[in-house]
Amino acid sequence: MFGDISGMMGKLKEAQQKVEETKKRLDIVLVDESSSDNKIKVTLTANRKIKAISIDDSLLHDAEELEDYLIITLNKAIEKASQINENEMAIAAKSGMPNIPGMDMFI
Repeated sequence: MFGDISGMMGKLKEAQQKVEETKKRLDIVLVDESSSDNKIKVTLTANRKIKAISIDDSLLHDAEELEDYLIITLNKAIEKASQINENEMAIAAKSGMPNIPGMDMFI
């Protein structure tokens, strides 16, 4: 019985390690998004950290328009990054999970 518990604990530790490794890897996975007319370009990591924002000079004269562009483009980029992040984290968690009855939420 104790062998099962220590085996499970080892698997949980392995799963946690895989999740941490995945988080680190997602820091270097870059997601690019642009406004429809390419006046704003945004780059962020799959962990949703902004790395770069490029703004066309034509938007610098109208703060309201610039804000609208930023909101739309950043939200699209965050959504893309979140999808990548959630997929990768689910894979990492599932691959290291021990087979515990009733704990099949990642399947």
